[in-house]
Amino acid sequence: MKKYLLILCLLFATSKIFAQSFAQYNTGTLFDSFENPAQRSFIPDSSRQFASNFLFPNIDGNFFLTGNGQQTLKSRYFNNVYNNSALQIGNGTSFNHVHGNADAYLVMLKMFTSLHGNQEVGFFIESNASGRGVFTDETIALLNGFNSFPANSYTNVFNSKVQYQSDYQIGFSYREQVTKQFSFGLKLAAVTGMSYENINIKQSSVVFDNEANSATIALRGTNQKAGFSTLPFSNPGVGVSIGTEYKTQDGFVIQGNLKNMGFIHWNKNAELYNFRNDTTIHDVSSSNRENNVYHAITKSFTSTAKIPGAFNTPLGGTAELSVNKSFWIDDEHDFRYSPTLIASKSLAYTDFVGAMVNPVSYRNFTLSLVTSYDDMHLFNFGAQFMVKSANAEFFIGSEKFTQSVGLLSEKLNKNSQPGSNGSFSGGDFSIGFSLKFGNVIEHPMNASVIPMGDDNKGFLGRIWQSIFNPHAGQLKAN
Repeated sequence: MKKYLLILCLLFATSKIFAQSFAQYNTGTLFDSFENPAQRSFIPDSSRQFASNFLFPNIDGNFFLTGNGQQTLKSRYFNNVYNNSALQIGNGTSFNHVHGNADAYLVMLKMFTSLHGNQEVGFFIESNASGRGVFTDETIALLNGFNSFPANSYTNVFNSKVQYQSDYQIGFSYREQVTKQFSFGLKLAAVTGMSYENINIKQSSVVFDNEANSATIALRGTNQKAGFSTLPFSNPGVGVSIGTEYKTQDGFVIQGNLKNMGFIHWNKNAELYNFRNDTTIHDVSSSNRENNVYHAITKSFTSTAKIPGAFNTPLGGTAELSVNKSFWIDDEHDFRYSPTLIASKSLAYTDFVGAMVNPVSYRNFTLSLVTSYDDMHLFNFGAQFMVKSANAEFFIGSEKFTQSVGLLSEKLNKNSQPGSNGSFSGGDFSIGFSLKFGNVIEHPMNASVIPMGDDNKGFLGRIWQSIFNPHAGQLKAN
């Protein structure tokens, strides 16, 4: 029955939350260059011309759960026993929040095209899935039958919200060093929506019949859903990311990013249900109760007449600003400390996160400690280990390291009594790999192969010069 428990919890608990790949900031990895388009991934006279993940997925996924339901859900899933002692039953005002996000770059290919402005062009295929929801303590308690409900009837104790969306993106990126201090990056994607569901239970009530071992539950609300059809790009959309980077004379690196802005147009076969019905759940106290609850509730979401019609949804866009500065710890330049301070704000929701990344590097090895704090007053501590040379890179880490380890230990220790692990439970995992190949990028005076060009301006650099310094070419010629 665990699968029904998880499905129901995710159903009530999974709207979009933006990904938090803070540990990759200013690492210069291939992953970083696609997530933050102004970030370079090639170093002239060191790197080779092409970079790819060779179909090794670069993955970042995270979730968290808050509220009284933490203990109940984990004890049921890990130990097959309900522990409802923390749940508050009767008012429908104790809410649990679950956020989740999973991103994977399936294909990444980037090439250094010219020394004229240090231009880089990339191609990628990416998959995304994200969700957020709010559900009551009573929703969890219903999975355990009558046991936690002392009264025979309740009103508005199951009012909950959930939104889920997944998509694929295919596109390209462009990055140019416009001046010695300023670089610009652009990432464009054609998006196809895979699945979407938005459930909003606005009114609810339940009446228990102990003698008949049943419960009659009434739900009122809306359910909007859409899915992928057999035609490619049947749910078309557009995604845009814009990145800028500025290096000050005293060594600070300031980045500004607008990430994953855009929309998905779900086609005319999308469905809207204004559900308003009473459903009877049988065998509420039997061993099959989770199955019965799940099927009765999910069936009620599509029990009324379907209203077809197209609609649009936004992507999970964010605005981010970061400041970075590097320090050499030793005279031999083997140890480097390069902290980054980041502020991240959702463009579609109220979400705000502040983070600080503290990487310490020794030659090709880097250990990063990541701390973040968000508008839900949740503090995260994470760590990432990375091996990176001029032409190879591998990273693995977790930005919710404490919660991830706690969740894993509860899973492995069957004799433990799962708790809340502080203010929330959660997990996070990221991993990535890429290699560079081809000829080494060389300046003309150092070239051992045919030169790729000199240090003149690229396309954006020439526009920049024509606006801000139009006489520079004439002065140079004179």
